[in-house]
Amino acid sequence: MGLLSLLPLAVFAFAAWNARWVRPGGDDWCFLPVVRDGGLPAMVQKFYGHDNGRLVNAVLVWAYARFGEAGQQWFAPVSGALMLVLLWAFAAAVLSAARLRVPRGVPLLVASMVTALFLFGSPNTYKTFYWPAASVSHTLPPVFACAAAVPVLRATSRRGKYLALLAVAVTGTSLGLLSEETSVVVSAVLASALLISSHVFPEARRRFLRACCATGIASTVLGTLILYTSPGSLHRRERKNASTMLTPDSLLASLHGFREILTTLLTTWQYLGAIAAGLLLGLLIRGPLGRRAPGKKDGLTAAAGGCALLAAGYVCTVITYPVFGAGVVSSTRLWNDYLLLYILLLVYAGTLAARTLRSRVRRTWPVLATGSVVYAVVCVALAASLAGLETHMITRAHGWDHQNRVMRSQAASGAQTLPYKRLPLSKMTEPFRHGGRAKWPASCIADYYKVQHITQAPPRTSRQR
Repeated sequence: MGLLSLLPLAVFAFAAWNARWVRPGGDDWCFLPVVRDGGLPAMVQKFYGHDNGRLVNAVLVWAYARFGEAGQQWFAPVSGALMLVLLWAFAAAVLSAARLRVPRGVPLLVASMVTALFLFGSPNTYKTFYWPAASVSHTLPPVFACAAAVPVLRATSRRGKYLALLAVAVTGTSLGLLSEETSVVVSAVLASALLISSHVFPEARRRFLRACCATGIASTVLGTLILYTSPGSLHRRERKNASTMLTPDSLLASLHGFREILTTLLTTWQYLGAIAAGLLLGLLIRGPLGRRAPGKKDGLTAAAGGCALLAAGYVCTVITYPVFGAGVVSSTRLWNDYLLLYILLLVYAGTLAARTLRSRVRRTWPVLATGSVVYAVVCVALAASLAGLETHMITRAHGWDHQNRVMRSQAASGAQTLPYKRLPLSKMTEPFRHGGRAKWPASCIADYYKVQHITQAPPRTSRQR
């Protein structure tokens, strides 16, 4: 099984190697000049005082943008490795807390598939994994939330429990200042856990786990309130007409949008890899617990998780609809805040199915073989998708590098107006969209090259070709 986990790890290595083709685009154009000219204070002022109030987001953006283009390229492999390690630690902690004994490589087997699906199973992998601006706001936060559960699940001594509560409080406040959508998901999950705590939490640890849930909710709400009352958040709400969020038309449109999102998630066959990972996990559990059929506690946990997913997903759609409109369906990076919960629930469903089979039949090797095949096929499909994306990334990188050299040369010669040719990739925002009417982020590109204006480069004629 340890060898099987090498497949998603190989997919991750391939994706990380392709990050060398990442070039600035979209919001990056606006972040890079601010960090270059003003450093962290300027970035904090931009986010907290003007853009959206996300203080932690500002710090994370500064952490990679201070390295310029190299920071853009290194962000994906570094953040991806961090997410893999955190999810690996989370899987091992969950199994340990549940007192389930498994072969040594199984936690990595599950964590690597979850990571691969979360990062590369998206319809828009570039924005999920390669684009730092989106990853910081929507991809990293759910993983940070899982990481906060590790010290809680591992705590045994009084000191360990106090440290776990501190970790939960710090993480909750940070998430509130990083991602409104992930804060909604975290609050929904913790509230669901509190509601069923008397039925699923072990009695010896019930008080501590309830305290952790309550602390997580309170700290997340605190961070969200600090964000909500910031000048940047107020400005964003006024600019995006957020007052329409709770109107009947917006609520109904959000419901239709979330239904379309759910349909896409439920019909994306690659997520079978999560069920396959769960099947393998359930079949490889050692001891009598592995052959025990799922009981009421398992059913209640699955139901609570499903309800939390539906509630949080809809609320996330509601709060993003005034900003994105019907684009909440096509802006797949917005799904990531609850996508990780969906994948984890699929793993849990696969584990419950495997335990049911083990309690009823003796020979489970056909299911084990089938799960292994599905696991491998999904990895191959993800690698093929990444190979197709690599081709487009290379094309844009070559075009960007050439244009960058020309524009820097013109700026150094004293030009104050530079032509810019659009270099679209994976629905990344480029200036002069919609026939040249939508100019953002042309002004940020001008700041990047320290000139006054950016104009749309004329199309190349056949003679120029």
